[in-house]
Parts: sequence; structure tokens; C-alpha cells
Amino acid sequence: MALEIRQQLRLSQQLVMTPQLQQAIKLLQLSRMEVMDVVREELEENPVLEEGQESPEEKEANEEELTVEKNDEQVQENIKEDDRNGMEDIDWKTYLESYSLGGTTADSYEDDEDRPSYENLLTRKPSLSDHLLWQLNLSRLESQERAIACEIIGNIDDDGYLHVSVEELAAQAGCDCEYVEGVLSAVQNFDPPGVASRNLQECLLKQLEQLEMSEDLAAVILRDHLDELENRRYQVIARSLQVPLDEIFSAAKFISGLDPRPGSQYGQEDVHYIIADIFVHKVSDEYIVVLNDDGLPNLRINSFYRNALSGAAKVDEKAGEYIQEKLRGALWLIKSIHQRQRTIYRVTKSIVKFQRDFFDRGVAHLKPLVLRDVAEDIEMHESTVSRVTTNKYVQTPQGLFELKYFFNSGINTTAGDSIASESVKSKIKEILSAENTRKPFSDQKIVEILHDQGIEIARRTVTKYREMLGIGSSTQRKRLF
Repeated sequence: MALEIRQQLRLSQQLVMTPQLQQAIKLLQLSRMEVMDVVREELEENPVLEEGQESPEEKEANEEELTVEKNDEQVQENIKEDDRNGMEDIDWKTYLESYSLGGTTADSYEDDEDRPSYENLLTRKPSLSDHLLWQLNLSRLESQERAIACEIIGNIDDDGYLHVSVEELAAQAGCDCEYVEGVLSAVQNFDPPGVASRNLQECLLKQLEQLEMSEDLAAVILRDHLDELENRRYQVIARSLQVPLDEIFSAAKFISGLDPRPGSQYGQEDVHYIIADIFVHKVSDEYIVVLNDDGLPNLRINSFYRNALSGAAKVDEKAGEYIQEKLRGALWLIKSIHQRQRTIYRVTKSIVKFQRDFFDRGVAHLKPLVLRDVAEDIEMHESTVSRVTTNKYVQTPQGLFELKYFFNSGINTTAGDSIASESVKSKIKEILSAENTRKPFSDQKIVEILHDQGIEIARRTVTKYREMLGIGSSTQRKRLF
């Protein structure tokens, strides 16, 4: 078989995503705060873009820029004609004086009373590691003990538990395990009580030790009968310890008040408040969809650079190319943001149409809905609807919901209809909230109750929904006191 080099002509079609299309898709799936960050970053990097309300003339000019491409030869001729004069005719001093940075400087305060408190300028709250290291600096441990204590603190997770063995710490420090145990005991006496424990049993016992209750009934139960306590077999504990059942109940109730995660109060996760992207208001018998533009800056093209590109100002060739590139990017960003807002509006309008019963009567009347239903209604692709409904929130008369919340699978009913899975979860939550805590319902009992209400559902599905709601099993929910 001979090998040779040949030239062939082949025609093919392929879909190529332009940078502008990639930017539009990226903005579509970003949350409100992420879009604001993108806009803020673009305002800092792109001098052609500025914040402000567009005039009708500028809006028409922007639309022309997006639809009509400039003649490159014409632009080059304008640039070459002005190349000699360059930027000499531009009064930069006047321009810079009229340009406001909009920032707040220290000189803007008239006196110290108007200056904000320095405590309000902290960027983060102390972490668990910071809190423990602060106590370590106040302790009387020696240098080698401090080094081991730093290793211990560095291996404590956010819940306050130690995730390294004493043997590993001893091998790393080059000392025996008893020495490390002594340092670990000192760290375990730090605040919060129970920190640096290796398991739940040690954590709770350390808290009882600091309360001087190491020999009480609660400590005995934790040391010798933790498994029975977890499974609420109080009668077994009472017979084993030969203690009245009421005392076991009292000790178990006290143990339940201890903190199983002592480090959680120093977590670094700050509260992030959700701002609705869109509002749904009920006016008479109709629902009105309103976009939330509050906080999103109104972007416009800087008139100075627009005039420079049109030939009103003298610019050289490189400056003209730079301005034209930045102008094109700014126009596409403005268009992408407008397209994003319009798509969110259309998707929400479609959801309101499909889920009218939910907006009227609540979660129990939520209907099964899939992305394809909305995509066909607004004549868009399912992937576009999926991107729009991710991390977007709507404020409704029923509360604040993510747009993804309205898309649910269907569960059949005895009447031949279907009901949304979120409605079934709501019903399960109502059933469990009304149960007798001394005799909680089993998953099979919940299936029977739902069947009486006309909902056909399997027991494993009830178990899955109950776990998604963060509700324990009947054994875990049982309360005898």
C-alpha cells in the first residue's frame, strides 16, 4: 500500500460561538450579585463605558452600532487625516476636571464625627482558629508545647473536631505520645468547651468535665451506654444501671442540651441576603411581572470617546483602534444585559401562566412542570431556560422562591391527575408536624395517610422526601420527655 500526500477540497458546516454570544450566555446564568460584579469590573477596565442614563439620541446611536458595521477604510482615512495633530487639540485638563470619580475620600468628611467607626470597617469576623490561637498566646505553654498546640489547632475542622491522631502528631514533633496527650488536654480546656475532641463522646464528656459533672449520671451514660442513648433505648439503660426511668429521662434531656458542634458558632460563612431579580404583584385578578432593576447600574457610552471615534476629535491610528475595540465590547455588554433581563421576564411570565393555582392558593396547588413546557411556550431552547432559572429569585405573594422551584416532577393521584413533588413534600411535612412525638409515624404509615388523601406514592419515595426535608426516622423523632 503506497502512502502519498494529496490535497482535497471539502465543504462543511459547523457552529462557531462568537465571543459576543459566549458573553451573553455567561451573563444569562450568573446571579444578580455576580452580574453586578461583572459590570463593576467592566466599568473599571473599559474607559468607553460609564454609568448614567442614556439619552434617546445615544440609544439610537448604540442600536445603529450593534446592527451596522462601520466601513474600515473610512475609519482608517479619518485616522490618517488626524494623525499629525494627534491628541494635541484635546483639552485634557478641562476633561479631567469635569470627570468625577464618584468615590468617598477621607477629606470629604467635615469632621471626625462624620467619619465611620473603625469597628464597622472589619472585613471578617474571627474564625475558630483565630479564637484558639488568641488563647494559646495567653497560655503558659512552653515553646515546644506551643508548636504542637499550633499543629493541633491547624487540624481542627469548622465543627471543632480534631482530625489527626496523637501518633501522627508525636511522629511529626519527634516526641512521645504522652507528651502530645498533655498538650492536647491543655487545648481541650480552651473555649469553646469540647473543642479539639476526636469524637462526639469525648466532646460531650469534656463539656461535662468543665461543668464538674464527670461523675454524674449523664457522664456514666455517655461513657458506657452511648449506643443505647442514640437509639433511645432508655429502658435498657435503666435496667443496666439500676436507676429509675425518670432519672434516665432527666439525664438524657440534659445531654441533649449540650453542644455537639462547639466550633460552629465561629464559622466563617456570613449571611448572604437574597435580592429578588423579579417581582410578581397581584393587581385585581391579574398578576403583573416587574423586573427589579434596583442596584443594576444604567450603562451608557461615553460621549467623549464616541466623538473621538466619529472624527470630531483628533486621534492617532492606535488610539482609534483601541477606542473602536472598547466601544464594540461596551455595546455588546449593554445588549447582553438587556437580553438577559428580557429573557428572565419572559420565563417568569410563562411560569406565572402555568402555575396560576400556586400563586392563588399556595404550595399545595403547585403543578408538575418541566423546562420543555416553558421553552416551547416562549420559543426558546431548554438550555436557555435552564440557565435563566439558575440562581434567579422571584418575590411572589406566596414568598420568595428560586425560579427552579417551580419545576417539579409529577406524582400520580388516585383521580388520574398528577401532583408536583414539592406539594407532596409539603404534605409530608404537615403530617409529621402534627404527629404524636411519643408514637411518631413510620414511613409506611405516611404512605397510607397520603393514599387516603388520593396520592399514590412508594415508601422509598417517602423516605427520600423525608431525608430531603432534613427530618429523621421515626426512631430519631421519638420523644419520651
